[in-house]
Parts: sequence; structure tokens; C-alpha cells
Amino acid sequence: MIIGACTVRLHLPGVRSLKEKRGRLRPLLARLPKEFNLAAAETGLQDVWQSAEIGLVTVSNDDGLVQNALETAVRWIERHAPDVEVADYRIELR
Repeated sequence: MIIGACTVRLHLPGVRSLKEKRGRLRPLLARLPKEFNLAAAETGLQDVWQSAEIGLVTVSNDDGLVQNALETAVRWIERHAPDVEVADYRIELR
């Protein structure tokens, strides 16, 4: 069994409050599991207005599938979430 975890750092330009930040992240975190077979959650930087850290996790018996799924999810965020910018991401397989 291969477990893949991806940490994605996001920049949220123009956000002026934590409430506005949550409003931008909530739809993204709800949609990712529907688009891909993975779990998504805010994992860090909860008290920072214009930055966020989200975690994506998936499991498979093929490390190539896990790597591809996580990379595809990051590219999907870049294309389909115009109100957030992917600043950085890191993928770990175990």
C-alpha cells in the first residue's frame, strides 16, 4: 500500500479577514475530493489571512498512480481556482 501526501501552500491575494479566507478555501476543499479520489483539509497557517496550507492525501497500490493523482490535483487548483495561487507544493510517498 502506497500513501501519498501533498502539502500545498496557497497565496490568497486580496483577503482581508479570516472569514473571507475560509470562504475561499471551503469550496476548494469540498470540490477536490469530488474531482479526485483523495482527502483534503486545511493543515496549517490557519491564523494568516492571505496564506493557507492544505493537505491532500490518497492511497493506492501503485506509486505512479499516487504521484500522478496528487500532481494532477495541484494542476487542477492552478487552473480552476482563480482566486488562489499555488505558491509551493511538496509530495511525499510512503
